[in-house]
Parts: sequence; structure tokens; C-alpha cells
Amino acid sequence: MPELSLPIRTTGLRSLPALMLLAASAVLGGCSGGDFGRTRADMRNDDMHRWLGAEATASVGFKPSQFQLTENERQLRDLAYPLIEPPHSRPAWKSVFGDYQPLPSPWRQKVVFDRTLYGRTLIDEPHRSHTSRYQQLIEDVRNDITRFEPFFASAARVIELDGKRSASMKMVSELSPREQADAIARMEENTLIVQWVQQCLERRISSYRWALERLVIQTPDAIAADADRLIGELAAQTANPPVAAQPVIGRAVTVKG
Repeated sequence: MPELSLPIRTTGLRSLPALMLLAASAVLGGCSGGDFGRTRADMRNDDMHRWLGAEATASVGFKPSQFQLTENERQLRDLAYPLIEPPHSRPAWKSVFGDYQPLPSPWRQKVVFDRTLYGRTLIDEPHRSHTSRYQQLIEDVRNDITRFEPFFASAARVIELDGKRSASMKMVSELSPREQADAIARMEENTLIVQWVQQCLERRISSYRWALERLVIQTPDAIAADADRLIGELAAQTANPPVAAQPVIGRAVTVKG
């Protein structure tokens, strides 16, 4: 009987590299960050920015409060993070692997603030045209201006309620030392977060001005006037914040670099 020879199906084998590539892409996609470098929605939780208070108090030698966050306190921390995170600090490749990182408070940092870092990054990054660098600067400043009012409106509510909390502590019956310590610690946390944002805004303005000065020298353009106007607007708002949080500690943080 003649030997039967069945044809070998190679279609599946040829497509194996493609399937492996597809699987790898799915795995990488599963651990990627969100659109435009934002943290993925499924990586978020209601208290994802709770660490801000603990970091601020720990950096000045205080213990964080064990109280749960109120809705206003949670919102304060959520609105604070985009202003605390250095501007334009997420290069495109970070959006692939995720980039959310807790940041050290300015009271913990021992190095002098480098106001040139933002500008050098902006200038060194590849751009299609020199105008796009101005546009990036303008976008970063405008984003800060947009975030300014919501944050300080939230801060005003929190500080006002903390004033009521402080006054009511004198009337609470059988207030335990632990409860008193946690209440005071929470008020300190909230104040430090407001001061943290204020200091970061001052640093941003200093960085924006340095960057604009270098752009004008290297690639002068009429659009520089728009950037200068926006930086001035942000500086005016920062110099007169709606909320004046009283210092928790007696030492200031270096803003100029």
C-alpha cells in the first residue's frame, strides 16, 4: 500500500510570532498608564492621595492622624497633587509602564531647588518647531491657573471646618488624649498641604520665568508675550492666595534657586 503523506499545516506556525507579539502587547497594555500619561482608572482609589498628609507631617517630625479623611479633606489632597507634581515631568515613555510616585515634601528635601530643570528639559526635548516649546510652556502655566481656584476653594472649606473643629474640642466630653492628638494632627496635615502647594506654585513660577528667558534668547518669537502675561497672572494669584494658612513649623523652605 502506498504510504500516505498528509500535508503539514503551517499556517498556525507562521502566525505564532504574531500571536506571541499580540500576547506581549496585551500584557504591556495591562500594566500601562492611562491616556496622556495619567494614572490608569483601575489603579485609582478614593484615598490614593492620603499619603500627602502623612508625608507632610512626617517630614517635620510629627505623627500623622489616624482619623479617616472627610470628603473635603480627600478633595483637598486630590486637587493638591497635580500642583505638587513637577510640571511637564512625565515623558512619553512613562505612560507605558505607569508613573505614579509619591513625592517627598519640600521640608524633607535637603537639596536646593533647581529652577533651571524645567527649562532645560523643555529646551532639550525634541520639538517640531521652536514655537511648540512656547506652546508647551503656555499650556503648563495655563493648567496651573486653571487648577488654582478649585484647589484654594477646597482649602478654604477645609481650613474653615478645621477652625470649627478646634473650637469644638473644648466642648467635647471625655475627649481622650488619642482623639485630641489625632484631631490636632489632622489640622496640621491640612495646613501643611496648603503650604506645600503654595511653595510649589512659587517654584513653578520661578522655573517658568527661567525657561521663558532662555527661550527668548535662543528662539525669539512674538508668542513670548503671551507666555509672559500668563506667568504674571499666575504670580499675582500666588502672591495673594485666598487662604493664608498659618505656618505649622518655624522654618521656611527655600524657593529660589
